[in-house]
Amino acid sequence: MTATEERVARLAARGRTNRDIASTLFISPKTVEANLARIYRKLGISSRAELGATMGRPTTPPE
Repeated sequence: MTATEERVARLAARGRTNRDIASTLFISPKTVEANLARIYRKLGISSRAELGATMGRPTTPPE
């Protein structure tokens, strides 16, 4: 994965929307969609839920 794809994947795996990811990374929502399509293809997955499982969702720190 490229560095941008890695950042997009991590944010998407944390439940961020395409619009939120685009705003955070200063790219367009369409660019986020294109990155996610490439990420899914590279990882052999087809959904955000699978992405979360593959990337490992972060755990909340104990209080």
